[in-house]
Amino acid sequence: MTRRLVATYIALAVIVLLALAIPLGIELARNERRALASNVERDAFALASLVEDRVPPTGAADLAAVRSLARTYARDTGTRVVVVDARGNALADTASAGAGGRSFASRPEISEALAGSVALGSRASQTLHQTLLFVAVPVASGGKVRGAVRVSYPTATADARARRAWETLAAIAAVVLLIAVVLGVVLARIVRRPLESLTAAAAAVGAGDLSARADVTGPPETRAVASAFNLMATRLDELLRAQQSFAADAAHELRSPLQALRLRLENLEDEVAPGGRRDLEAAHDEALRLSRLVTGLLELARAEDAAQPDVAIELAPAVARRVGRWREAAADAGVELDVSVPSDLHVLAASDRVEQVVENLIANAIAASRRGGVIAVTAVRAGAQVELRVRDEGRGLSDEEKARAFDRFWRRQETGDGSGLGLAIVRRLVERDGGSVELRDAPGGGLDAVVHLPG
Repeated sequence: MTRRLVATYIALAVIVLLALAIPLGIELARNERRALASNVERDAFALASLVEDRVPPTGAADLAAVRSLARTYARDTGTRVVVVDARGNALADTASAGAGGRSFASRPEISEALAGSVALGSRASQTLHQTLLFVAVPVASGGKVRGAVRVSYPTATADARARRAWETLAAIAAVVLLIAVVLGVVLARIVRRPLESLTAAAAAVGAGDLSARADVTGPPETRAVASAFNLMATRLDELLRAQQSFAADAAHELRSPLQALRLRLENLEDEVAPGGRRDLEAAHDEALRLSRLVTGLLELARAEDAAQPDVAIELAPAVARRVGRWREAAADAGVELDVSVPSDLHVLAASDRVEQVVENLIANAIAASRRGGVIAVTAVRAGAQVELRVRDEGRGLSDEEKARAFDRFWRRQETGDGSGLGLAIVRRLVERDGGSVELRDAPGGGLDAVVHLPG
């Protein structure tokens, strides 16, 4: 995020600098050219006024004086000076060692000057390999043009000053850009820190830690968002705790009356006529199922709370404790429990939650197994995780049934046993430990419950 924010600040700074520096640089270069043209034009008029008296309208011109003036000016300024008479013939040319006589009448700027106008322009010199600025002005007296003066000056000096102006602008832009980068990094960190805190708090709440809160820091906008998030998390925590407390309290309060109801129904067996025994047994079964349902709700409420922190625990003892508890029930159901869990496997989880997961899966496997079947409880390391499996040899589930098996209160249509909460509790407990659970078809028939826990 910091890179994106800094990149945005830099992009904005570059756009602003380009919008300001380019027009300013272009205008500075134009001003240099205009200033050079103005200076050359002023010097050309000054030189024309000096040679005016030495170029009479008729008769021979004072060539020595004209050439001396032209050479002196050319030497002092580094320019080329051409002085022509009224017919365009050269009286002086500082670029030629001869006395002159060359005709410049065909040159557009000379023709324009002899016509009484000022000619200004530039052209590239092939011999000098540079661009020359030229100004041609008329030499006139008494309203009559006696000749013309053309001054040519290299634009290298003006171009150099323009380059220096561009370099200065570039240096200023680099400094401004550096300042923009520094300010961008500072501002990005100011904006990023509260957003990172908010993101971390949102991730923690999404993972089930409703006590997580975002730091209320940074700009007013992020403080407002953080405050709203903290208020939402607090309210959500209160609502969930109220719901869990209600479910736990209700389940706890219902267990005693249900136990008493079952005892009363059992005591009525000797007093009910043979014709009513079927109804009594049905009532007893429903009371037993309701008792299991209440027990499941209580376990689910505990799973939803599950405040016990995760620690590195040894998996084999946790599995052994729960398997030992169910061996007698498995023997009564004619099912064998086969356990194969290496002693060196450790998982990052809460011990109570892991034992509850194993217990629920074994209970479901016993209920689904046929007499003479085997329930295999195994565990292996799978990369950074530990894979715990409880596999039975029952009839298994269809793909549609496997997809719905973790829904609360779901049970197979043809059986009325169970509360439909066992697998829902398993999934909730496993997810609390950062793991996952899925149901697969076991080889040779049956169901394979696979639990992935962080190693």
